[in-house]
This record gives sequence, structure tokens and C-alpha cells, in this order.
Amino acid sequence: MPQQRAVTPVRGTERSATRRAELIAIGRKLFADTSYDALSMDDIARQARVAKGLIYYYFRSKRGYYLAIVQDSVAALVTSAAGGARLPATDRVHRTVDGYLRYAESHQAAYRTIVSGGVGSDTEVHAIRDGVREVIVTTIAEGAYGRGDIPAVARMGLLGWVCSVEGATLEWIDRPGLPRDTMRELLVRTLGGTLRAIEELDPACPAPPAARRDG
Repeated sequence: MPQQRAVTPVRGTERSATRRAELIAIGRKLFADTSYDALSMDDIARQARVAKGLIYYYFRSKRGYYLAIVQDSVAALVTSAAGGARLPATDRVHRTVDGYLRYAESHQAAYRTIVSGGVGSDTEVHAIRDGVREVIVTTIAEGAYGRGDIPAVARMGLLGWVCSVEGATLEWIDRPGLPRDTMRELLVRTLGGTLRAIEELDPACPAPPAARRDG
């Protein structure tokens, strides 16, 4: 009797991944418009037009669902912003800021989910958001100083700049009017001021020529 070949459930796996991605996309919009605590699983299922059991099947709980949404959004933002590693330092900084703004502009609901959060004092959600900040700080540091391992003054200065970028970007997408190129240049110039301030406080971290007033 000829042996039967094992059938790999490729189509089922693909359908499952597609369905999960669809639920994450729906969740981004739901949690962007409504706080985490204000949405029950019944609310989510009704607005997503799916059975509540389907959400439990893929994510086990509301918190698991929310964390999956945040993690998926974070991965996309980091990919968009942290590219261009082989570019010259100045170009890399511009590429990082431009990629960050492009993501926020094109994925507004996801960006609000990342930056604004929605689970109050949930330390795991905050850790995910803080991880994004650290990636951006490291990317900027590598572009400005050629290394990601930087002293405390430089790290705190860049982290403060990143936090201000979050607030400014939220305002920018909420009240459109400023072209993205202008917004990018504004943020890059404020970064130049931050880099000069860092150099004044810690000469071991000199501002790159492009950040100098006479550069």
C-alpha cells in the first residue's frame, strides 16, 4: 500500500494569521478612540463584528489583545524609523525623523496607541513604549556620535527630545496644516539645539558639524 503524504495545513495557518492581523487592525482603531478601561470584551466583539470567543481564541484576554496591538504597532514604527543604518550620519538622522513622521501620519490610530497608551499604570505596556524611545535614542546617538553607548547627560538629553517629539507629533496629526517636510526640519533643528546643549554639559559628546550654528 503506498504511503500517504502528510498534509501541511498551510492554508489554515495563513487564514489564521490573516484573521489575527485583521483583529489587530480593528483593535488599533478601537483603542485609539476609546480608553482601555472603557472597552469591555463585549464592546470589542460587537464593534469588531466577531464572536467574543474568537478574540479569546487568538489573544486569551483583553489585555493580551491590547498588548498584541501595541507590540505590532511598535514593530512597524521601529522598522519605519530605525532604517538607513548605512547612510552618512546627517542623512541617517533626517531619515530617522522622516520615517517616524511618515509612520505617524500614515498610521495615526496605531501611533496614538503607542504613544498615549491606555492601560493606566500597566508596567508592561509602559515598558513596550519605553523600548521604542530607547530604539530612537540609540538610532539618533549612532547618527550623531557614531555609537549607541552614550553617557548619562547625552542619553537624558536625547530622551527628553524624543518625548517632546511624541507630544509635537500627536499635535501635528491631530491638527494637520504643517507640511511633513517642514515638521521634519523643525524637529531636526530642535535636535541640533539639544546636541549643542549636551556638548556644553559634557564635552566628551561633541555636537556633529551639522548641529552647530556655524556648521
